[in-house]
Amino acid sequence: MDFIHQHPDWPNFTWKSGIVEAPLAELRHRLGRFLGRLESQGIGLQAEARLEVLLEDVLKSWAIEGESLPVGEVHSSIAKRLGLDAAGLPPASRSVDGVVEMMIDATQGFADPLSKERLFAWHSALFPRGFSGLQRIEVGAWRTGPMRVVSGSIGHERLHFEAPAA
Repeated sequence: MDFIHQHPDWPNFTWKSGIVEAPLAELRHRLGRFLGRLESQGIGLQAEARLEVLLEDVLKSWAIEGESLPVGEVHSSIAKRLGLDAAGLPPASRSVDGVVEMMIDATQGFADPLSKERLFAWHSALFPRGFSGLQRIEVGAWRTGPMRVVSGSIGHERLHFEAPAA
């Protein structure tokens, strides 16, 4: 298995800007129009739209991994963090709060430096009890051994990902 850091041009990648320029320009145009419409709707609708975008982002990101999070808890956690009313929504579990905390920091703070402390904070937020499934893990630290993402029953395991050496 090849990892990106093993690529001969790492980290000096190039791309063909002509391929992305037109779609990127169209996206920026549409985004500008959308933001203009959103601004005309007032603060309440803007906050609600932000909540909905974050909700969709969190749920879809976890769906990629084959995981489903309780929609009501995710909604509640995001609303709480945005200072919106969460009445009638179920309280979020510690694990859902951690997922939301990490996703908001990653998406809203995308321009902030990706430091060791930030990565470890995300790790601690994602694994607040120090377990990944039934396996105890060291949280908020570099791993010292191998790591694999495997699913399926014993004898029928499916390897999804094998991390680079520690």
